[in-house]
This record gives sequence, C-alpha cells and structure tokens, in this order.
Amino acid sequence: MVMDTQKLETLPPPPGVIASLQTGFNVVSSRIALITLPVLLNAFLWLGPRVSVGQWYSALFDNWIALLKRNNFPAQELAVYTENAPILMDLMDKLNWLGWVRTLPIGIPALMLDLPSKFPVVTPLGIQNVVQLSSFAVMLGSALLLTFIGWLGGGLYFRIVAGASLGEEEAGIGLVRAFAQTILLSILWGIGSVIVILPLIIVISLLSAINPVLAQVAFFLILFFMFWLIVPLFFTPHGIFVRRQNALYSIFTSLRMARFTLPTSGMFVVSVLLLTTGLNYLWNVPPDDSWMKLVGIGGHAFITTALLAASFVYYRDMNVWLQTVFERLQQKQSMPTQQA
Repeated sequence: MVMDTQKLETLPPPPGVIASLQTGFNVVSSRIALITLPVLLNAFLWLGPRVSVGQWYSALFDNWIALLKRNNFPAQELAVYTENAPILMDLMDKLNWLGWVRTLPIGIPALMLDLPSKFPVVTPLGIQNVVQLSSFAVMLGSALLLTFIGWLGGGLYFRIVAGASLGEEEAGIGLVRAFAQTILLSILWGIGSVIVILPLIIVISLLSAINPVLAQVAFFLILFFMFWLIVPLFFTPHGIFVRRQNALYSIFTSLRMARFTLPTSGMFVVSVLLLTTGLNYLWNVPPDDSWMKLVGIGGHAFITTALLAASFVYYRDMNVWLQTVFERLQQKQSMPTQQA
C-alpha cells in the first residue's frame, strides 16, 4: 500500500517551455511551406498599394474648424486644435487602412503595418501607390470587408499550422467549423476589449485632467493589469484547433489551464512575446527600397509560424499533463474509501 501511495504522489513533470519551442521550430523547418500565407500577406503590404484615409480626415478637419469659426469659438481654444492638426494629419496619411486585415486573436501575422519613417514609401518597384478613401461609408465598408478576409485567412493559417504540428487526426477540424469558430471568437474578443478598454480610457482621461502624475501611475498599473490578462487569454484560440471545441468552451479551457499552470504558462507566453517583439526590430532593419526586405519578411514569417506551432504543442502537452494530474489526485482521494 505504501508503494501505491508513492506512485500516486510521483507526478510527471509539466511540459518544458524550451522543449515546446524546439518542437515548433522543428515543425516549420521540415515544412517550410507553412510560412506561405504570412510571406504573401507581408509582400503585398510592402509592394502593393497603400490605402489611406488622409484626404478624408483632412477635409473633415477643415469642415470642423470652419464650423467652430462660424459659431464664434474662442480663438485660444481653437488654436489647441490647429496646433495638433499636422501631427494627426501626418498620422492619418501614413496609416495603412489595409491593416484591418490583421485580426486578433486569430489572424495572419503582419510585419509591414508599422508607420513608415519616410512618406511616400519607396519600394524596389518604385513609389508605392496610395489609394485614398473618399467617404465614411467606403471606410466602414472596406474595414468590415478586410476584417472578414482577415478572419478567413487567420482561420486557414491556424488550421494548417495546427494540423502540421499535431497531425491531422488530432487537429483535423473542418475548415467551415474553423472559420465559424474563428469569427465567433473574434467577435467575443472585440466585445470584451470594448468592455475592458473603454472604461480604462475614460479613467485615464479623467485623471489626466486632475493630475498628470496620477494618470501616468494609473497607466502603468493598467499595463500591468493587461499583462496579467495576457496569459489566461493567450490560449483562447487553441481549444478550437487542437480539441475541436467551440469558441466559448475554448475560452473556458484557456482560463482553466492558466489557473493551474500560471508560472510555466506565463514563462512560455513571455518567451513568445520577447522573441516576437525583439526580432521584429531585426526584421525591420532593411530599408523599404531594398530587396533585402524579403529576408526580413521571410524571417518574420518563419519565427511567428514556429512560435505558433510551439504554442499548439505546448497547449496539447499541458492539457494532457493536467488530465494525468487530475486522474492521479482522484485515485488518491478514492483510496481511503476503498480501504474502509
């Protein structure tokens, strides 16, 4: 009986972070075609046209200033708007409206969405063509269309990488179901983001009006809070593609896993974020007008795909480990009853 108790108390070690990362890199190294979708997307964002809302925003701002002047708005307060106008207009000119195609939490990773240092952007094919959106209706319609395309592309990308990482028998969710659950999860994420972020923006705005120092302190506290939420929410898509769950149950599974494995899972998520963020600086070193940018695009696609594959492996192994632990604990709890 003592020997049986010792066996129950001896639990297998949880999956290692390094081992999962290594497996993910091995998967992509042996199936290099997995990086095709991110390479194609980033190549299009680099060499294709840029969609801008700069002219629409400029016209809207001019009409707004004219309306304020007609209503005898105080000149000092009007100067506050006009002083910041060049910064906002420059931002709107450089912003690529095609960025709506990069959807979260499921989407194709995009490197070429940072604001360019020089505008207009010069590529090896010449000056990048800029397409201006002229109305709010066109802006809204294009944003919805690009978001939908991003959902479909992200669902396909996650489905392909999951199947290559874990095998078709284990991660063989149908494409239609993958698309449907991707859209549902993304909508839930959007609603949750608005519920969480909007009140925080209001709080920071109120504190800024009272005391800028309080606003900065609140901002750093909010950043810490958001980072604390990243780990439980990081694996919300994985249940869909690894265990064929629906979006709601996939969220529950992610929260449950993070509850019991927070230190190890937190280390895995931090490793992924550090590798992605740190290497993005390297991939952006080649200038936009050099064909060496293709090296950065390829490197970014390889790393992000390998990290995604590693996350599927880690999620699968960690849930198997948790199931083993729960079964051992149930056996241990039932032993006194059997003795009696």
